[in-house]
Amino acid sequence: MSGPDRTAAARRGRDRRARVLPAAPGRPRIDGVRPTTAVVGGGVAGLAAATALAERGVAVTLYERQPYLGGRVGGWPTRLRDGSAVTMSRGFHAFFRQYYNLRGLLRRTDPALERLTGLPDYPLLHAGGTRDGFRHVPRTPPLSALGFVLLSPSFGLRDLPSLDPVAALPLCDVRVPDVYGRLDDVSAHDFLDAVGFPDRARHLAFEVFSRSFFADPRQLSAAELALMFHIYFLGSAEGLLFDVPRSPFPAALWDPLAGYLRRHGALVRTGTLVEHVEPTRDGRYRISTDQEEARHDSVVLALDAAGLRRLVGRCDRLGDPAWRERIARLRTAPPFLVSRLWLERPVAPDRPGFLGTSGFGTLDNISVLERWEDQAARWAARTGGSVVELHAYALPDGLTRDVEEKRVVDQLHRVYPETRAAGIVDARHEWREDCPLFPVGGYRDRPAVRSPDPRVVVAGDLVRSDLPVALMERAATTGFLAANALLEQWGVRGQTLWTVPDRGRSAVLRGLAAWLSG
Repeated sequence: MSGPDRTAAARRGRDRRARVLPAAPGRPRIDGVRPTTAVVGGGVAGLAAATALAERGVAVTLYERQPYLGGRVGGWPTRLRDGSAVTMSRGFHAFFRQYYNLRGLLRRTDPALERLTGLPDYPLLHAGGTRDGFRHVPRTPPLSALGFVLLSPSFGLRDLPSLDPVAALPLCDVRVPDVYGRLDDVSAHDFLDAVGFPDRARHLAFEVFSRSFFADPRQLSAAELALMFHIYFLGSAEGLLFDVPRSPFPAALWDPLAGYLRRHGALVRTGTLVEHVEPTRDGRYRISTDQEEARHDSVVLALDAAGLRRLVGRCDRLGDPAWRERIARLRTAPPFLVSRLWLERPVAPDRPGFLGTSGFGTLDNISVLERWEDQAARWAARTGGSVVELHAYALPDGLTRDVEEKRVVDQLHRVYPETRAAGIVDARHEWREDCPLFPVGGYRDRPAVRSPDPRVVVAGDLVRSDLPVALMERAATTGFLAANALLEQWGVRGQTLWTVPDRGRSAVLRGLAAWLSG
């Protein structure tokens, strides 16, 4: 295998119980004639699949309809009214230390992950004035849970008697896919009701976990919420602190990876929309784009939910009718808003780089980009201002866009009062509605990596997996799994993967949970 093969310690981070999943045995690279693969979608999942395939000698063509890579973690150039050339994106992303496979992908071009930097805390502010954070909470369960209870003003020892320990036991023994059989037909809201979470702590649960899915807790499957608790809090010793890119996403992440792919012989076709995929009589696939046609031996579909629905809906010879019908039922989460403001005055120097908020209308978090991003820091140093970003997730129907854009700025003024006097040099407002929804009872309809056709595989954060992964890490992991499924057919060894522990850390609690579940 060409490309770096990192040490186990580097891959798994601090958690000694992190799980390794060796790839199926095989040759290190393709021998002889190189098979060709079309990777449709240049987000995290598509990039992971393309990387694993190209490293092993597969002739990869990566198709991405946008002019940039990274998908929902992408960025594009824009120019401000003051003449500054800057990069806009769809907003803040946290690169948690549990993202073993995503971080392994980034290590291809940044072995020490020097293009990432850690933020000192994950602070949360409630409108009532209470503050939470995770900086001083121990990382290793169960000390993490105990430490949080002892340190948190939102959830303390006084709240323990209100909890139903029997209802909470599923959080102590999360296994995939078992957790979906137990909790997928329950909403996150109803699950927290049953557990007896106090209102103050419930806000914390929504901000840290439920809102990460861009969904109202009444719509979100409790299985996904439980999985998040396991990945970030109760099952992993990596903690809840995270890293962020030091530069805009293209410069820090995807431009270097695109160069890496090209050096391994891959063709990267940005600005190219795949309109149709059709099996041919010789066992290959005709890929029709808005620019050309090509034939490939295999296909990776690494699209968001809406894009996958649209493409598969036009391709009546892909898969089988039942598979196509399940994909047609995939849903997207409610719309969200990212507002980035270039302010003529700085925010107060003690403001954190990232702040989660609760009770401030639709505002979910605030980022001060110059605290970590070099481009924003240069602009702030040159102008004396600040670059501030606001997120509002899972917005309800019927909102008027200009009213909501003003409303989140008004909430910024509540949280950071000094911004009231700051003029806005320029602003960008991104309205999007393309994140997958994981609704109550929806797990059975989500596609797996393998499709009815062995040479067509699916990857992305919407994909069903038997591993404890979510969000960007699910995208990267299923991208590697999709590549592995194809490589196995050619007798080539695939990518070794890592995950957080695949079960609860306490044998006693696991046994009790199993006994009570019957």
